Amino acid sequence: MRDNLGFALEGAWQVLAAGLLLGAGLPAVFALGIRSLAWGTGGAAEVAADARPHPAGRALAGLCFLVVVVGIGAGLYVILAAGGIA
Repeated sequence: MRDNLGFALEGAWQVLAAGLLLGAGLPAVFALGIRSLAWGTGGAAEVAADARPHPAGRALAGLCFLVVVVGIGAGLYVILAAGGIA
């Protein structure tokens, strides 16, 4: 009986971790990418409409968006490989 409870809790923990990572994690990474694009170079860049984002912010945003695209692609691959779409 005790072993069954341990297995159930271990499985529940894995489902919770995957849900947090993929369910809330990818939108959070996307939001971080959007926020890093808003990172200005200071001074007039904060109010000027034609100001460019900070180069480090652009690099961080690109990395965040890449992680999101890879996560979406991996999810689609799992769904299609399992035959989830008829």
